[in-house]
Amino acid sequence: MSDLQIISANVCPFAQRTRMVLNEKSLDFELVEINLKDKPDWFLDVSPYGKVPVLRHNGRTIYESAVINEYLDESFPEHPLMPSDPASRALARIWIDYCNNQFCPLFYKVLLSQDKATQKELTDIH
Repeated sequence: MSDLQIISANVCPFAQRTRMVLNEKSLDFELVEINLKDKPDWFLDVSPYGKVPVLRHNGRTIYESAVINEYLDESFPEHPLMPSDPASRALARIWIDYCNNQFCPLFYKVLLSQDKATQKELTDIH
């Protein structure tokens, strides 16, 4: 059993982003999928915001995907994902912020929409 556990949901782009980091860094992890519409009773004990992803590692619980991803990059420095110089890291964080606030919310709406016309409208306006 891995010492990394990720609590996730397939429909959440933020959780998918953390899963990508785990895979990119070739880290062994245990995946626990939850249904966001029917959250288990124990979930709020590990996720005060009631959101995924949540990472459990070495007795610690970390939530919020951007924080988890930085933690993973710092805790497992082999194959770093962030640039080494401060200016390049700042630019990477600007792109992360853009994805958090612009791309992911729109992508989530597209994922949730079952109507092809709505999907096209959402993808054409941005």
